[in-house]
Amino acid sequence: MNNFKEKANFLWSIADLLRGHYKQADYGKVILPLTVLRRLDFVLEPTKKKVLEAYDQHKTKKPEVLDPILNNIAKAKFHNHSKFDFYELAKDHNHVAANLRNYINGFSGSAKEIIDYFSFEDQIKKLDEYDLLYLVIKKFSEAGDMFKGVTTIEMGYIFEELIRKFAEISNETAGEHFTPREVIRLMVNLLFVNDKDILRKKGIVKTLYDPACGTGGMLSEAELYLQELNPDAKLEVFGQELNPESYAICKSDMLIKGQNPANIKFGNSFTQDGLEDETFDYMLSNPPFGVEWKKAEKQIKDEYATKGFAGRFGAGLPAISDGSFLFLQHMISKMKRSAGGSRIAIVFNGSPLFSGGAGSGTSDIRKWIIENDMLEAIIGLPDQLFYNTGISTYIWIVTDRKTKDRKGKVQLINATGADKDDKDNPFYSKMLRSLGNKRKEIHEKAIQHITEIYGANKPGPYCKIFDNDDFGYSRITVERPKRDAKGKIETDKKGNPIPNADLRDFENVPLKEDIAAYFKKEVLPHLPDAKIDEGKTKIGYEINFTKYFYQYKPLRSLQDIRKDILALEEETENMIGHALK
Repeated sequence: MNNFKEKANFLWSIADLLRGHYKQADYGKVILPLTVLRRLDFVLEPTKKKVLEAYDQHKTKKPEVLDPILNNIAKAKFHNHSKFDFYELAKDHNHVAANLRNYINGFSGSAKEIIDYFSFEDQIKKLDEYDLLYLVIKKFSEAGDMFKGVTTIEMGYIFEELIRKFAEISNETAGEHFTPREVIRLMVNLLFVNDKDILRKKGIVKTLYDPACGTGGMLSEAELYLQELNPDAKLEVFGQELNPESYAICKSDMLIKGQNPANIKFGNSFTQDGLEDETFDYMLSNPPFGVEWKKAEKQIKDEYATKGFAGRFGAGLPAISDGSFLFLQHMISKMKRSAGGSRIAIVFNGSPLFSGGAGSGTSDIRKWIIENDMLEAIIGLPDQLFYNTGISTYIWIVTDRKTKDRKGKVQLINATGADKDDKDNPFYSKMLRSLGNKRKEIHEKAIQHITEIYGANKPGPYCKIFDNDDFGYSRITVERPKRDAKGKIETDKKGNPIPNADLRDFENVPLKEDIAAYFKKEVLPHLPDAKIDEGKTKIGYEINFTKYFYQYKPLRSLQDIRKDILALEEETENMIGHALK
């Protein structure tokens, strides 16, 4: 792979021209759209002359007729019929703004829309006013060689590096826009590994969707995986993105790769589902961690109340402070239920594992997923993997087409690492230089190791297999009677003991245990007057990931501790004695 960081640093250096006229936080508003334009320009360069000749011949035709003709000559899903390109723009200092507008307007509709999402016209006016436009355009015109031999995957790295840099200086959240590529590679491996026989079939066509696709990294990595596995296979990718700049970058990537750019939709997936009623073979996503959904609250609650399971959120609504399970339910609604089923890989923080007690929306969603046998595996990842947070993360694999050996089971993989200082750690390596909160990376051998553990689906040091109902429990309400001053039990008109609300308690009884037997063994010996209010019993589910992999480490002996203290005292005395001499 070419050194994408060097290329990103070169593009970043062009922002030095903006110093004094632009706030650092606004550099990206200039550099990102111009990078997209220059990339599109470079791709079209070999056929530019022929496109102009064809345009002169057919320009009187309607766009719906003209565009396919010119796209075919350009050998792409887009074209530019302006006489200008970046080299021509750099030749005329006096009319650069007008010429640049002419150039942008020369793009076919799909490419023109991409630039519109950058709101670049505002920057053209501003740069022209400061007499910076020509200088910036000239720099980009000289950057042609930078794009030589750069694949779309590598271009994705360049864009992501630029976004990270711009986000750092503006104190924005870079991680909202993209996911570390090694995490994506691991997710793609897990999604496809057991389907290799299917994916190797000649002429196979599959679909993949990401409802929070950012700059398109997940879509690109999945496409690359399938191309390497079977060059004769085709993966049609779909996505939706809320951030305008990320959406524009993703869509430009789709254009250049020959994918259908119309498959990428703009807007909030919850309130503006751009792919309503569509279903997909595979789905990948890294939705924002712990982001509240208050802005979309009305639409989501309305859909939940009026449509139930006929809509997307029938299983329940999570806490307003965390929309993670809304994304997963949205994706589950797009499974190919009656057409072979689907597979989902999604990244969560720890909250969806256990937050919310029995009867809460979050617990009910977990209950629905597990009882419908859709949760296949959860992989715990090392902390400090992501750019915007150091917290631990988990990949959930959710599917409605489990293999026979996985039915009724859930696989948990502990890939968090044995010890932060363990040089032989099998799951991550420490980075020489941290990037924001990212201080670790999952190296290639670790990706392979985790994938093999997942594929084998056998218990081991890092893998445990559970029955679905191992995660379920009955939340029973334990009541004790109210007593008068003399200690006598108070009763209602029917003679039933009146419960004392101050003494009310709750117990979580594992689903595999008999409630009556549990109550007799664990509660009655301590509270002989206690009873269960059976009308209040609720079923809940939680996944206490850390507990399942906890390994007891015996405390050091007092003798060993005493030796260390004495050695430390002796060392201190020697240091003091040396200092006094």
